[in-house]
Amino acid sequence: MSHPRPSNNAAKAAADAAGIALRGLDAVRADLAAVYRDLHAHPELSFAEHRTAAEIADRAREFGCEVTTGVGRTGVVAVLRNGPGPTVLLRADFDALPVGERTGLDYASTVEGVMHACGHDMHVTCLLGALKLLADSRSLWSGTVLGVFQPAEEIAQGARAMLDDGLYERFGTPDVVLGQHVGPFPAGLVGAHAGPAFAATDGLKVVMYGKGAHGSRPEASVDPVVMAASTVLRLQTIVSREIPGGETAVVTVGALNAGTKDNIIPDEAELQINIRTYKENVRTRVLAAVERIVRGEAAVAGADREPDITGIDSFPVLVNDAEAVARTMAAVGAVIGDDKVLDPGPVTGSEDVGLFGTEARVPVCYWLFGGADAEAYGAAFAAGTVDQDIPSNHSPFFAPLVEPTLTTGVTALTTAALAWLDLR
Repeated sequence: MSHPRPSNNAAKAAADAAGIALRGLDAVRADLAAVYRDLHAHPELSFAEHRTAAEIADRAREFGCEVTTGVGRTGVVAVLRNGPGPTVLLRADFDALPVGERTGLDYASTVEGVMHACGHDMHVTCLLGALKLLADSRSLWSGTVLGVFQPAEEIAQGARAMLDDGLYERFGTPDVVLGQHVGPFPAGLVGAHAGPAFAATDGLKVVMYGKGAHGSRPEASVDPVVMAASTVLRLQTIVSREIPGGETAVVTVGALNAGTKDNIIPDEAELQINIRTYKENVRTRVLAAVERIVRGEAAVAGADREPDITGIDSFPVLVNDAEAVARTMAAVGAVIGDDKVLDPGPVTGSEDVGLFGTEARVPVCYWLFGGADAEAYGAAFAAGTVDQDIPSNHSPFFAPLVEPTLTTGVTALTTAALAWLDLR
């Protein structure tokens, strides 16, 4: 479903300006591709992105940006000031994940057990490209562009850290927050959904306490492994039996750790649980059900000690402003083709970019852009095997095509910025 065009000529004006600015892309495309491959080969975990931040800062300074590092610990802010006008925040996250890469790429991660498995390296490269094109086309626009390179998105702490470090007090409050995320659908497509677009997340760590014993004498134990296993199975009934069919919730146990040896019954087990919801009443109901089940399974097993339930991280629901989506996507569609701009519907992934909009009380437009091979995706779609054949974000096989993904991302971000800046 395509987004409606605004009734005025703003989309055409932004598209015309973008067409001029994007003439400079050919000259920097190879360099941007090299930046992307370098970032991909050198991933860094949340709040440890020192090399990445330095690379970003060096590039942004070359483009003529005012650059400040160490914002929110490892964040980078690159500012383009170009006279009076709106302030547009463009955001890219840049932390990697504790995933061992298995793509086989010749620019695969050189860091054992760490990988850009979510495409944040692509986000950074596209924002650098957009800043370069906007810097080189200052005659087309006036206003201020805040290039916000955010750390620690994967642990839901980076946006908050930058805001708490005085992001807006130091660099100005934006009139709009724009950003994008690469995803496992055909490269060349862009998609944005108005309203609740990305789910809220609650991460929980649960420690269940039993009584250890020799593996040959289970009667002397209160086995936390069995306790945890029963809990995992029971948790799966929350969505199927406690949440109305018209609502959305996801409950995933992403980690279960217990024991050290086959003939030792341990005295505790740890679960890590991930919950995704869109509505506060559903979130409250799921969290209550998780606690009830965890404590109930411990009681049924005869545990003498109550389980510990603590929070790991929490993302709010990301709500895209409907007018901002229409305005932004109309401009993007005028450049890349309306047939390539889609509404993907809400996704159950989570993002903390919405905090930038909430803090400033301004609209947010956050969209997806594809990174998968279109032919491979089409074949998988026809066979009904997309989930099996097309690696998704956080997979050790996730590897967006460099092109046309990079060109699409730079085009979308540059055009979106021009849709909100004052045009000359």
